[in-house]
This record gives sequence, structure tokens and C-alpha cells, in this order.
Amino acid sequence: MKPVSRGIDRIAVTFDEPNLVANAGLLLVATLVCRLGLERLVNATVRFSGRVGGASPGRKVLTLVHAMVAGASHIDHADMLRSGSTSAVLAHRVMAPSTLGTFLRAFTFGHVRQLDAVLAEVLRRAWAIGAGPGSDQLVIDLDSTICEVCGRAKGGAGYGYTKKLGYHPLLATRADTGEVLHARLRKGAANTQRGAGRFVEELVARVRRAGATGELIMRFDSGFWSNTTIATLERLEVGYTMGVRMIKAVVNAVAAIDEAAWIPIDYSQDGQAEVAECEYKGRRLIVRRTRLLGRQATLWPEWRHFAFLTDLEGDVVDVDAFHRAHACVELAIRDLKEGAGLEHVPSGQFFANAAWLLCAALAHDLIRWTAMIGELTPADQFTVARTVRTRFFSVPGRLVSRSGVPTLRAPIAWPWAQAFTHALERLRNLPPVPL
Repeated sequence: MKPVSRGIDRIAVTFDEPNLVANAGLLLVATLVCRLGLERLVNATVRFSGRVGGASPGRKVLTLVHAMVAGASHIDHADMLRSGSTSAVLAHRVMAPSTLGTFLRAFTFGHVRQLDAVLAEVLRRAWAIGAGPGSDQLVIDLDSTICEVCGRAKGGAGYGYTKKLGYHPLLATRADTGEVLHARLRKGAANTQRGAGRFVEELVARVRRAGATGELIMRFDSGFWSNTTIATLERLEVGYTMGVRMIKAVVNAVAAIDEAAWIPIDYSQDGQAEVAECEYKGRRLIVRRTRLLGRQATLWPEWRHFAFLTDLEGDVVDVDAFHRAHACVELAIRDLKEGAGLEHVPSGQFFANAAWLLCAALAHDLIRWTAMIGELTPADQFTVARTVRTRFFSVPGRLVSRSGVPTLRAPIAWPWAQAFTHALERLRNLPPVPL
């Protein structure tokens, strides 16, 4: 006898409701975008001079950005913004994926630099309305990452130190919030240091123009070790901690440290760690050494040394802990890649992918500014993208008219409804954008 289902198998499905809004929480980000005047800014800054696909760049950039905010990792995913009444909460015309592909392929080096200028100006505007550090200390982490690709039809992709085919972008993030302050796509075979000096100069000028008036400190891993970069930082009066490679001269300097100078620090239960300092070519060199204990010591019984140069003052233990916090940049990079813009690099043209990277950075920052200004997340900003997307952006809704007032109806008993309405009120009460 054939069983008769009286449960979920009896539910019929139709896709015919014109008033439903996919990812209704995009209303929060769209409100901030309007306050920042982002569409007008893109239209005024990115100029294509009649190139095919370059008309009205503002709505195209915002379509890509809003799709990435919602978790899009491919151009085709932008189609979700065209479903139901979703476009009604975005305040701009939503463009088709085919149009977006043509738009990205229209980018040249100059257009990428224009879009980069948009990111810099939006940063200034967002910081001016409450998201910036002001006169407080600003710590910036510089790092690079590998955006792996498949196939050989990707312009500029190559094999770098990881032996994986891809691109090698350079990124600068704000340590306390995870904002992307500056980003630049590089060929896959690019050395870690390539373009770092110029990148640092642009970055310092950018954050100063954006309103960061306090102490500025940058942290680097050993891949960026360069006397030229250090000289640039000292000329710009920027504090730094920069990892160094254990070349022979550094090894000799470390070996000369007196055993009594080593200070124990907290480490894992099965290991031991100590720090000390010395001078290396007139600069302060701080060294951390670690080794395993107990049964695990047979795997690596000798000390392993990790050193970095710095011009910061203070206790050696505190400065070492400060430098190790540079690892938080990996959490921001994870947010860029995990189910969002940099999980996939879409085009076969290098400059199209460079524009895609900047759109991903814009989406990444808009999520964080929405969370900060709207008071949506706890102090741990590095879970913000996944947390905010789940709690607020992915909420379903239905757009109706109540006595002539457009009303977005969301599910009853949504756990974060109060926080949503509080954030929307704060965003709508933002002052006019300082131009």
C-alpha cells in the first residue's frame, strides 16, 4: 500500500509573488549608501568616455556591491536582486548580470584608479559621520593573499610562492574593525613586496585625508621586509612593526643575546616561549623564541626564533604581543572570501577583476559601517559579515502599502527585530554627508 504523506510532501511551491523581497535587510545598507551619496559619487568619478558598457556606472557598481553584501560570489548571483520587489529597497535600478559583465570588461587601468578614488572618498565620508578613529591611535595591518583560480584564461593569473594559480592582491585593513582601507590587485607571480612602498604612501595620504589625525602604526609580516619601506615609514612619521627573515646577519644578532635577557611569556601547555631584544643595524629588534616540551619535544627540541623590527617604545613583552595581533588581518581576508566577493574572481580580463576586488572591498566596508553605526554587533567586529548577513540582511519580507505608506512586513518573532529597527532609525538619522 502506498503511504499517503500528510506533511511537507503535500506543500505546493509557486514562484509568483511580486511583492516579496529577497534579503529584505539590504534596506539597512541601502539607507547608508544613500546617506553617503555613493551612486552620485561613482557617476561623477568613474568616467568611461563612450566605452561600450560604461554608461551609468553608479547603478552598476551598486548592483555588484549590494549583491556581494547579500553573499554573492559570482556575477550571476546579482539576479537575486531582480526578484520580486527587492529592487524597491535599494534606491537604484538593478542591472542584469550580462550588463554587469560587459561593464567590468570596459575597465582599464585608469578606470580602476578612478574606482579606487571612490573607495577613498567613501571612507572619508563614512568616517566623517561617526565610523572613523578621529584623534585615536589607528593601527593598520598590511598583508597579501592568494585568490586561486582555475584554468589558464585568466589574464594576469600566475604561480607565486604558494605554487597555486591565481592573483596576489595587496590589502590594508584597520585592526580594530577589519575595514579594508586600501586594496590593489596584482599578478599572481608578483613578489610580496611588489608595489608595497607606493601602496604605503597612498595609504597614509588616504587615511589622513579621511580624518585620522592621531598616531598611525602599521604592522607587516616578514614578506614585506624592506629597508626602502622602512625609510618611507620613518619619513612619513608612521610607527611600525615589521617581521624579518632569519638571514645570517639576523641569526648572528640573535645569538649574541645574553641568556639572562630572555623573558618567559604565556604559551601553550606543551610549549615554552620567551622574548628578548637587541639592536640590528641601529634599529630595535625584538625576538620571540619557542620550543615544545614533554613528549612533543622529540618533534622539535630546539628553539625556533621569530623576529621583527620596530620603532615603538614600551615593554618588550607588550610590543611582542602587539605585533602578534597582526594575525587578525587574516580574519578580514576570510570575510572577503567566505561566501562573498573574493571567493571567486569572475573575469578573464585583469582590470575587470581589479574592479571586482574594489567592489568587494566596498561591500565589505559597508557591512562594517552599517554594523558600527547601527550598533548591530558586539565588540568582536571580525564575525560581523557572517553574523550581520545571517541576522539582518537575509530576513525575508513582503512590501505592501498601508494607507499609502510603503511597509516592509518581516516575519513575526524574528529574534533580532528590535536591533533591526534600532539600526534603521540610527541610519536614517545620520547627518548630511560632508562633501
